Parts: sequence; C-alpha cells; structure tokens
Amino acid sequence: MDKDPQTSSCREPVAGAGAFTVKEAGPVSWTPSRCSCCVSGYVEPLVLIQLAEQVDPATKQWIMKVMAAPESLGGAGLLAHPGEDVDGDVIVVSAPRCTLLRATEELGLCKLDKDGNMSAFSNQDTENFPSSENMQEFLTLAEKQFIVKHQLETMRAKKDQRIPGLTQAKGVLRSRQGILQKLERAGVIRQVFPLHDQKRLTALGKEWYSKKSLWGQPLDSIQDYFGGPVAFYFSFLDFYTWALVPPAVLGVLLLMLLPPGAASGDQEIQKMVVAGGVPDEEDSPSVSAHMVQAVFSMLWSTIFMELWKRRSSSLSYHWGTFNLTERFAEPRPGFRGELGVNPITGRLEPLFPEWKRQLRMGLGSVPVVGLFLGLVVLGMVGFYHGEAMVKNLHQSSGTLLTTVLLYLPSMLHILYTNMLSTLYQRVALSLTEWENHREESSFQNHHTTKVLVFTFFNCFAVLFHIAFFKQDLPLLRKRLSSLLIVNQLVNQCSEVMIPFIVDRFYNSQDRDLMEDDPEADSLRAQISVPAFPGLFSEYIELLVQFGYLSLFSCIYPLTALLLLINNITEIRGDAYKICRLFRKPFSPPVSNMGVWQAAFEVLGFVSVISNCWLLLLSPRVKLFSLEAGISGIHLLILAILVEHVLILVKMILAFMIPDEPDWVRIKREQIEFNSMQALSQQKN
Repeated sequence: MDKDPQTSSCREPVAGAGAFTVKEAGPVSWTPSRCSCCVSGYVEPLVLIQLAEQVDPATKQWIMKVMAAPESLGGAGLLAHPGEDVDGDVIVVSAPRCTLLRATEELGLCKLDKDGNMSAFSNQDTENFPSSENMQEFLTLAEKQFIVKHQLETMRAKKDQRIPGLTQAKGVLRSRQGILQKLERAGVIRQVFPLHDQKRLTALGKEWYSKKSLWGQPLDSIQDYFGGPVAFYFSFLDFYTWALVPPAVLGVLLLMLLPPGAASGDQEIQKMVVAGGVPDEEDSPSVSAHMVQAVFSMLWSTIFMELWKRRSSSLSYHWGTFNLTERFAEPRPGFRGELGVNPITGRLEPLFPEWKRQLRMGLGSVPVVGLFLGLVVLGMVGFYHGEAMVKNLHQSSGTLLTTVLLYLPSMLHILYTNMLSTLYQRVALSLTEWENHREESSFQNHHTTKVLVFTFFNCFAVLFHIAFFKQDLPLLRKRLSSLLIVNQLVNQCSEVMIPFIVDRFYNSQDRDLMEDDPEADSLRAQISVPAFPGLFSEYIELLVQFGYLSLFSCIYPLTALLLLINNITEIRGDAYKICRLFRKPFSPPVSNMGVWQAAFEVLGFVSVISNCWLLLLSPRVKLFSLEAGISGIHLLILAILVEHVLILVKMILAFMIPDEPDWVRIKREQIEFNSMQALSQQKN
C-alpha cells in the first residue's frame, strides 16, 4: 500500500496490517483495528511495555487483548504488537485514529482550524480541522505517546475475573479495579516508556546541539518530539540566558568605573566608621555604583519574570495547550492502600485515609527536614571556625600559601553543601513516596516544596548570615565568587565532560548492536538506557543562579557575566544529555512551568528586601550617613521606606505588564466563548 500514514483515506479491510516489522519468529502482527476509518498501511510504534522475564504467553496474549478492547468493555482502544515473537517479554503499543481524536478532545488540546486559528478540538466537528485526517500532522509525537499512557491507565475490569497465567494470589482482578496498576503491582509489567524515533532524534540533534551557532533553539521541534515540559524548560533557559546580557554588561561597566582598590577599601572605611573617624572625601569611593546595581537587579528581576509570563502564554497558545481541561486524575502508579470504592468516581482503587498522610507528614517528614536544616547550620559553624583559623594563620605569616588557603574553607563548605544537597534530594523523594499521595500533581508539589525549602536554606543561609549578622561584605564577596567559580567548574564537568565520556565509550556497544538489525535491536537498546531523571535538578540549578544574581549581585558585579558564560554551554549540554543519554520521557500537555514559575517570582520579591539591607549595611552608606549626621534609627527608618517604595514600584511594574499579550487574551476569550456556544447547542 502507498498511503499516507494513519489517515482515514486508507479503508482497506486488512485490519491490523502494519509497516512496523521486527525479527519474525512466527505470524506476528498488530492487533486488528475495530474501526474502518482507523485502518492504515502504516502503524506507528509509540510505546514499549517490558514484561517480566519468562512471562506466561497466555498472560501476554490476555494483556494485548485487553489493550485492543474498546473502552466500553474496560479496554484501552489501542493497537498492540507482540514484538519479536509471541513468547517475548515486550509489547509494542500504538493508537488508532479514533482513540487519538477522542483523547485530544478530553485533554482540551487546541488545534489549527480551517481558518488557520487555534480552536479547542471537538471530535464532533472534525470537518473544522483539516489536519485531523492525518495523525502525523495533527498530533505531535509526544502527544500521541502521552495519550497511549493515558489510555493504558484508564483500563478497568468490568467484572471480577482471573488473569491467565498468574497464581491465584496475584491473578485475582476485581470489578472496576485498574488493570495496569494491578499488573505493575503483581510484577507482570516491569516498565512502560515511550519509544524514540531514531531518524527524527538524529535530525533534532543536528538542529539543536550540533550546530555551530551558540544562540537559538528549535523550540517547535523540541515540543513536537519531547513535549511541553521539556520545551518550556529549554525556552525558559534560552529566555533567561538572553536576559542575562543587560546585567552582565552593566556589571562589567560598573567594575570598570569603580576606582582601583574600591572593593578592598570597604574594610578600611568600615574600620574608620567604627572608630568614629571620617576619611578624606577624595579618598572615599562613590556609593552610586552599588546603588545602581542593586536597584537595577530589583527592577530587572520583575521585568524579566513579567516578560517571561507573556512569552510563556504565547508559547502555550502556539502549542495549543493554553485551554487544557481539568479532569479527575487517576491514582499515581506508586499509590498504595486498601482496595475500596472511590466515593467520587465509583471506581475500585486503593484508598488511603487523609489523616494517616497528615500524620506521616507531621511526625515523619517535618522532623527529618528539620534534621537536615540542622546539618546545614552545623556546616555553617564549621565554615566560620575554619575561616577564623585560616585568617589568623594568614595574619601571622602572610605568605603566598596562606593567601591561597584563605579560599579553602569556602571551597570545602561548598563541597559539603553539594554533598548534603544530593543526599537530601534522595531522602526528600523517599519521604514523599512514604507520604503516599494519590495524585501525581500532589506528589510533585510536596516533593518540590521540600527541596525548595532545603535548597534555599542550604544555598543562601551562609550568605545571609555573613551579610546581615556578621556584616562582613568583603567576606560575602569572596564567598559569592567562590560559589560561582566552584559551581561552574563542577557543573561544566558534570554537564559536558561526563556525558560525552559516557556516550563515547559506555554506549558504543549499543551502537554496534543496532547496526546489525536497526528495528529489532533498537527496542532492546532502549530498554537498557537509563530512565530520564526529570528536570527537577535543572530547575533547581537555575533557581539558585537566579538567587545569586537577584539577591547579591550588587556585592559582586561579575555575577551575571559568569552565569551568562555558564548558561551558553548549559543549553547544549542539557540538550545533548536528553537526546543521547536517557530514555525518552512521557510528557503531559502543560501550559507553563507550573510551580517553578511561582518559585522564581517569590525569589524576585525577596530580592527587594535583600538588596535594600545590603545597601544599608554597606560601609560607604554608613560613611554617607555619618557625614550627613543621620543616626542609626533614622537610617533604619529610611531603609524601610525605600524598601516599601521599591516593593510598590515592583508591584506597579507587574501590574502594568500584562501576563499575556492582548492577541493571546482575545484568542483565549474567543475559544471560551465558542466552547460555551457549542455546549449550549448540545444541551438544546
């Protein structure tokens, strides 16, 4: 057959025929399609299910039969292929056109209509969406693979029955019980993951991380292949990197304008202010440079986040995800409890009392988080003790070696905090699993909150203590520069060098294997590749960067420049890792960055308070107040007033810059109006 892939124009009665072939060990083929409009000369393999070793063939046949059954009978309405042979431990899954169209409407995805505008897709009005005839154009690869995952999770038994090939203890399936969850708990299904399209992946890599240009990313291609969460992360990283150019230029200019020795002159001025003396005016550097940097950082963080929200809303419209529906979520795979009837859905599923979850959080999670915060304080005390020892040693000898040793406590403490952060992230994940949250969104929110609280305390506690309690700005400058330099060296090694070595040497055997029989060996090669760890650590890294820049850049003007250099290579390194080193992740449709956007906004708000108090504690500001005869109380009141004024300016700026462009707002309201009209016509 020479037909377009998965189109309704192909109506041959040979249901289940497909162009996907592997090593034949018998008459294997796709399960037949139950709808004539879904029959195609090509079936696109989307998802792979790995079963337990030596699974009973009867069990595998039963699973494929349930997958192919319509949803009204408790199935998933999908297409299944037994892989290399009927006795193997893999099942390849695809989706027919009708299933994809129904799920597109359920998810609330918007697609281009016949007028070229984005409209909420309706399965009853397919004529308004010309591209719906061709699934290769209508849906992205990531959307189709997520729909398959969604369909698998909705499979539910219609009556009590026994799964063939399993023991009596494991094989009992009760009415309305989730089939996929039951098979995973019974150990029949080991893992479910989306398949890579090697040709498209290679083309994307050449366009993404292999090109010579340092700027620009194929965001549409990334969204099409990897889905919204990955595309939003890289679009934010790209937007953030471009936004670093103005503060980087300003930092370099301010550093050039500062008089020689101005940085080290803080200590001398501080000593004279404490002693009650006033230095000569010609020897006193100006305070304007740090003031400009502090005010600019506060305004920059506000404008940056507001412009990003506008950019985010434009992307969500362009990708058809700004009108997603809210539906009752299925239990996450890791959710445990006693089987019972959910009072909301009437389905049989694991139930876990809310009071038990709250008890675990209060008596388990909170004390453990507090313990790790105590370890942060313990490390901070050790850092101060080491700093005092090295400083005394340097004052007594004053050699080149002791000058180098002045940075040793900071570097050792940075390594300590990094190791503690790595350990805590594993503990936080285990704690959140133990809390047993039903929905994936609730699980992610609680996990993110735990890590954010610790990360903020772990990364910024020492800096805040140096600035506001010790009031030692030269030490703060040295500490911040050490953090930026050490973290960048560690990140560049882990982001670029290690992935290159792993891909160059460790994965070479997989490439040789795929040269023998690309289609069959590709399945086995993807099973052996580690799962994608997610974007959690990447967002944490960007959040810490943003904190250094917005909170303390007035102390170290080169902060933005160092971050800009780091992020240029960060984009290519992250792209290389996700394309070459990990298994393809499932990506649900999303309209923004979610909880991470709120975290960046909160940090931008805290930056106003931080920069105001840093200016208040600056020796040059103290000198200015001493010369002007302003008392400490009046200076404190003045700083509070300035802080409130800047917060007000920040709020006014956020109000003046709409979160979405006017054209996006109009399009969104048009879609909402058309949806209400369609619903009203259906009721009539």
